[in-house]
Amino acid sequence: MIINILAGGPEELLPDFTDYTEENAIWVGVDRGVFHLLNRNIIPEIAFGDFDSVSPEELVFIERQVSKMKRYKPEKDETDMELALNWALAQKPSIIRLFGATGGRLDHLFANVHLLLNPLKEKNPASVYLIDRHNIAFLKEPGSYSIEKMKTKKYISFVPLTLEVSGITLEGFKFPLKNKHISLGSTLCISNELISDYGTFSFSEGILIVIRSHD
Repeated sequence: MIINILAGGPEELLPDFTDYTEENAIWVGVDRGVFHLLNRNIIPEIAFGDFDSVSPEELVFIERQVSKMKRYKPEKDETDMELALNWALAQKPSIIRLFGATGGRLDHLFANVHLLLNPLKEKNPASVYLIDRHNIAFLKEPGSYSIEKMKTKKYISFVPLTLEVSGITLEGFKFPLKNKHISLGSTLCISNELISDYGTFSFSEGILIVIRSHD
């Protein structure tokens, strides 16, 4: 199972959803993201939010079409996106994609990046991706990984999310590394590129944000 979650970030940053409409994909709407889905003729399986970012008329439109809604007061301990992600993780999918979670407010952006930690903390095997028109971001724990070249997103960056990331090695990249140590705040691993169809990256300690981008 794949779960796609659309939040209410700027519409101009949303990718083409035709690339993410597999038969086994479930759509979930978050606050104004529900309205964006309905405008694309996608009816979400479930909707989450306090719906403070939609007008009364838009909320009526949403309520007429979405049968399962989880409504919350604006004063709560979790963001709407965290509530939706927690629900998605409980469904035990193989993949979760977060859309509409970048751009606009920086506090929301940083919070959504940090939400990628939730499956790691819970030892949940779901792969969670943060996706917009220009980027795909995901987290990795220590290990060795293969990574494939993408024509549409040629840049690959590795950003430490912990104070230290140890033993990072990049093979098959334009700028290779061997057993390098990087600290939080380092820009050493920004804007690398694969030189063949596949490359590998590995590290021994810490957590990395992997970001695939295009200009």
